[in-house]
Amino acid sequence: MMRAWENRPDTVVVDEPFYASYLARTGLEHPGRDLVMASQPRDWRTVVQSLLDEPPGSPAVFYQKHMAHHVFDDMHGPWLDELTHIFLIREPASMIVSLDKVTPDPRIEDTGLPQQLRIFERTRERLGAAPPVVCASDVLGSPERLLGKLCALLGLEFRSEMLAWPAGPRTSDGVWAPHWYSRVWESTGFEAPVVKRPTVPARLEGLLNSCRTIYEKLYACRILL
Repeated sequence: MMRAWENRPDTVVVDEPFYASYLARTGLEHPGRDLVMASQPRDWRTVVQSLLDEPPGSPAVFYQKHMAHHVFDDMHGPWLDELTHIFLIREPASMIVSLDKVTPDPRIEDTGLPQQLRIFERTRERLGAAPPVVCASDVLGSPERLLGKLCALLGLEFRSEMLAWPAGPRTSDGVWAPHWYSRVWESTGFEAPVVKRPTVPARLEGLLNSCRTIYEKLYACRILL
C-alpha cells in the first residue's frame, strides 16, 4: 500500500516511524537493529510531533505506514485522533506462517492484531462509525476498484498512478528495507492474491484461533467490493 500511495504526485510517505522506539523499548534483536536505532528518534513523543507537523513540500496527503505493535497502549492519546486511519488486515493463516519465519513461535502481541483492534475501536467510538478497513486479498484482487472506494471514503480523487510503480528501492524506505523488502523492490504493481491458504503448524493453532477472532471483527467492517 505504501508504494501505491507514494506514487501519487500529491503524496509524501513515511515508513514505520516508531520502529526505533519499539526496538529500544523491547530490546529485540531485529536485522539491522543498530541502523534502525541510528536512523530514527527513540522517544516516541518526538516521533509523534514529526507526524503532526506539516511535511516538506506541503503535500495534500501525508501517508504514514505504521505497524500496530509499534504503538503501545500508553502511547495512545489525542495525537491519534488527529490522524485519518486506514486499517489493513491480512488473512491470519498467511500472516502467521509468514511471521513465524522471522519471529519463531510468535505471540499474539507480535501479530499486532490486538493493538490494531484497540486503535480501531478507539477510532470508531470517536467517529461514531467504523473507519476504513482494507482486506489485503481484496486490494490484490481488485486494486482499482478497492482503491477507488477507499479514496472516495477519504474524500480524495483516485489516481491511476496508484496501480503501478517502478521497481527498486525508494529513498522513503526505512534503513531496514534490505532485510525485509526484497519482494517490494521487485514489484511494479499489485500481485494476484494467493488463493490457497498455507498450512499452519499445530504448535500455532491456538494463536491462529485467537487471531481469527480479532480478524473477523475487523473483517466485518471491511470495504466491500
